[in-house]
Amino acid sequence: MEKLRILVLFGGYSTEHEVSLQSAAAVLKHLDVQRFSPLTVGITKQGKWMYYTGPFEQIQDGTWHTRAEYCAPCMLCPDKGSAALVVHGQHEARYTLDAVFPVLHGKNGEDGTVQGLLELAGVPIIGCDTLSSALCMDKDKAHKLAALAGVEVPRSAVFAKGASHAAIENAARLLEYPLFVKPVRAGSSFGITKVQSPRQLAGAVHEAFCHDDRILLEAQVPGFEVGCAVMGNEALFVGEIDEIELSGDFFDYEEKYTLKTSRIHCPARIAPSDAARIKAAAQTVYRALGCRVFARVDLFFTPQKKVVFNEVNTIPGFTAHSRYPNMMCAAGIPFEQLITKLVELGVQA
Repeated sequence: MEKLRILVLFGGYSTEHEVSLQSAAAVLKHLDVQRFSPLTVGITKQGKWMYYTGPFEQIQDGTWHTRAEYCAPCMLCPDKGSAALVVHGQHEARYTLDAVFPVLHGKNGEDGTVQGLLELAGVPIIGCDTLSSALCMDKDKAHKLAALAGVEVPRSAVFAKGASHAAIENAARLLEYPLFVKPVRAGSSFGITKVQSPRQLAGAVHEAFCHDDRILLEAQVPGFEVGCAVMGNEALFVGEIDEIELSGDFFDYEEKYTLKTSRIHCPARIAPSDAARIKAAAQTVYRALGCRVFARVDLFFTPQKKVVFNEVNTIPGFTAHSRYPNMMCAAGIPFEQLITKLVELGVQA
């Protein structure tokens, strides 16, 4: 049987560039080369697309773009139905594609921008489409749609750049401290601050506006965070739920990728009946936001056993220690089998 040619996109013009390198290297390592033929394209921190032919280890260590013999400028042909990668320079070629796996995190990769280009060209996407990616990246719109679908969300207030500090202060007072200040569109906890008192508010607002032109003030939800790895298009499969045990204020960037003081329990230490309610809420959010192929839905579980929606990661981490593959592994789907299933779902959709 002829192999499917899968283009794996990594890097990206994003603050989460380095995280993408780790995820992409793991995906490539576990891609079944008996069934799939990978093409690798890296996007530099400056936004240049480069066809890469070197070892996967240099993607992981971040040196992939330093060897000229492994890199050549390239572009995705936007002509509808062409589904082709055009390579220039020393690797001059045109490769037809069966699907693209964007292993990108954050802005300019997880927010619908790349997905729009792929849809324009009619290339199957291994992951969420343009609209779903954009909605999930926008915390405010994601919360509104989840609430309309019947899933509880945190109390919040949204402000655009130029809003008066008095208005922001008043909203914070109504939400009550402690609260969180977040960029509306950012990932990996970039720009998020837990604010304990009014004197910390101005600095947190400034930090959040460095990452987006809209910010979200969000009431703290008691309890702990749980995650659901969801996979599928029409029929959905949910992996084992995980639980984040925090020792600090919140699960920030450093804790997410080092787990210095935090712990992740998979499966979560909750009753089966509560796990079933959490899985049901995750599936409701997944469908309400139009997700397809895969996504990780994060929620809060309160002391009163309420399930409260937090956010959706349409391209969660894919390293060997990342939450999504570990939740699926705990449910009986090892990494290599998971990647195969995701590619199949992306091609079929």
